Amino acid sequence: MKEIAEITLTDAERQRCEIWTRVMGYHRPLSSFNTGKKGEFHERTYFTEPCNARSK
Repeated sequence: MKEIAEITLTDAERQRCEIWTRVMGYHRPLSSFNTGKKGEFHERTYFTEPCNARSK
């Protein structure tokens, strides 16, 4: 494997990353949420459903 040099950026070189989420069947940017919805988004718990033994 190749070593990849670490790149350090100054704050002036950075750009904002827009986060999108799926809500009720369609996608919306997190920036369009009100304060309450933003709080709910950060409180979400993510999980991975285990595979069914029969599906293998």
